Amino acid sequence: MSDARVVRIGPRSALTLAVASLAGLAMFVWPLLVRVDSSNGQHTVDAPFIFILILPVVIAVVLAELSEGGMDAKALAILGVLAAVDAALRPLGAGVAGIETVFFLLVLAGRVYGAGFGFVLGCASMFASALLTGGVGPWLPFQMMCSAWIGMGAGLLPRRVTGKWEIAMLVAYGIIVAYAFGFLMNLWFWPFAVGIDVPGADGGVSYVPGDPVLENLHRFATYTVLTSTFGWDTGRAIANTVAILVFGPTVLAVLRRASRRASFAAAVTFDPAGAPSAGKV
Repeated sequence: MSDARVVRIGPRSALTLAVASLAGLAMFVWPLLVRVDSSNGQHTVDAPFIFILILPVVIAVVLAELSEGGMDAKALAILGVLAAVDAALRPLGAGVAGIETVFFLLVLAGRVYGAGFGFVLGCASMFASALLTGGVGPWLPFQMMCSAWIGMGAGLLPRRVTGKWEIAMLVAYGIIVAYAFGFLMNLWFWPFAVGIDVPGADGGVSYVPGDPVLENLHRFATYTVLTSTFGWDTGRAIANTVAILVFGPTVLAVLRRASRRASFAAAVTFDPAGAPSAGKV
């Protein structure tokens, strides 16, 4: 199997992706790593608004860099179609027991078209679906970054795995990212949701500025398990599993057929007379 890389990732693009991903991750986990003076809550109030402004800039820089890497008209056309389809799929499941129909297509497209395309599609599809469903808010940049990571990760999975083993690998990946998405999306707002009281949690589950990392992480893990792991996150994992098992083989075949017909891997060559050579793109 030889899938196309619709968005080429050179050394500079790879470095940009790595730096942006580290910056994005830092924006999720900073409260666990920085000891904040518990007597001064000003930075705790400012931080989410600062990150809401910074994270779209980080995403924009990455998208601009990847665009410079060779996103041509054919790639943009496929990106637009898949982002529109993904946005249309989201209302079918969003808000019902955590069932999300937006991620399985992102995983399959990232698998076929590569990590760069998966990153861009994750951003575009989440942004488009937010506009469609009215889900625009301070959480959107964080959702876009998480979705971008999901698409990128699918493009980085081992390429030699094929057939039923490929579907099994994608199912396992879909389950992992379902829980990872819930974990990160809880983490972005949890430090600022003061006074959380969850039944069954001894000692509280709120973020405590200045406490050791492990203690805050334990509180967060307790909060996540009691509020989303066995509800929203598990529903998302089940939805990914069913969608990939049922639609995965067909969708992969369609995406690969579209890739072959678009000839993403073909180089453009010209004959000495200045006209395209016969039989070449």
